[in-house]
Amino acid sequence: MTTEDLARVEARKPSVRPNNPRFSSGPCAKPPAFALEKLSGAPLGRSHRAAVGKDRLKAAIDGTRAVLNIPGDYRIGIVPASDTGAVEMAMWTMLGERRCEMLAWESFGAGWVTDAVKQLKLDAEVKTAEYGEIVDLSTVDTDNDVVFTWNGTTSGVRVPHGDWIKADRAGLTICDATSAAFAQDLPWDKLDVTTFSWQKVLGGEAAHGMIVLSPRAVERLESYTPAWPLPKIFRLTKGGKLIEGIFKGETINTPSMLAVEDYLLALDWAQSVGGLAGLMDRADANAGVIADFCAENDWIANLAEDPATRSNTSVCLKFTDPGITDGAAFAKAVAKRLEAEGVAYDIGAYRDAPPGLRIWCGGTVETSDIQALMPWIEWTYHAERAAL
Repeated sequence: MTTEDLARVEARKPSVRPNNPRFSSGPCAKPPAFALEKLSGAPLGRSHRAAVGKDRLKAAIDGTRAVLNIPGDYRIGIVPASDTGAVEMAMWTMLGERRCEMLAWESFGAGWVTDAVKQLKLDAEVKTAEYGEIVDLSTVDTDNDVVFTWNGTTSGVRVPHGDWIKADRAGLTICDATSAAFAQDLPWDKLDVTTFSWQKVLGGEAAHGMIVLSPRAVERLESYTPAWPLPKIFRLTKGGKLIEGIFKGETINTPSMLAVEDYLLALDWAQSVGGLAGLMDRADANAGVIADFCAENDWIANLAEDPATRSNTSVCLKFTDPGITDGAAFAKAVAKRLEAEGVAYDIGAYRDAPPGLRIWCGGTVETSDIQALMPWIEWTYHAERAAL
């Protein structure tokens, strides 16, 4: 790049920066109302089994139900090891009773396939799609158990609806909803096990998972015993009955009361912006800014092929300029330059995904920050393109 080229690029540098450059897809941006001093009431140094600890954990469960509109007869539990622990808890305790179908269109879904086929050695039918696409949901038989990811965090592809799940199904649906809960309208009557983590859409702290069980899932737990041994942190029943305390805040292992307090703050903020509807509107607005940007520029596009399956949280982008010969190196250079400028952190594509960018658009991100980011992506693209 000549001195004149450098001067032209510098002259086009945007003047407005995002107020918050944190667009990571996990842990995600904290709610705009977040401040460390607001966590000062956390019962630190107290037992989670003391009344004060159990009250806060129960409040987290009740607040989750209220924001997500979860039916009253569904159990909600706080479990170890984030969303991963919650999904594996469901698989290890409930699968094996009947044939299952494993659906995967991104890396985390592929991980659940590995668990089912190689670890549990189940009689599983595996259905996969490439990044940017989704499996043909009309071919899924929900009289089998079905394990799937509602919103592919690493591909930006989401399930468009739950119409493919039969109301009178014989199997269980086990749904990893960690990038969907609090941003998409989940059809609870079609979901038997739903999991997510605090670190995603509400910008909570990591390490804790949530598991939501329908009455059908509880029935499976109480009527079926898997052939394999279960670690303590996976056990949801005792003597053939559900351990009800888990769903009242009596956690399996010791939780972080500071993380619990942070989650409660996020739930309060969620209610202040209109609950689930407000959170969905915020995510849709954020993703909409990026969709408009892609429509206006022929060198970048959404990785998700079908607009109906495009995520409104983990928006994955690809560079389509045929002049870019090394897509991975180019995307890495763009992400690195944006971070160096202090305008966008952690927006490189996931390591297993096609080269590109991944911008988190969940409700804790302000639309004004997404709007401010787009000119920087354009500027960085042209700067790196000129350097080729």
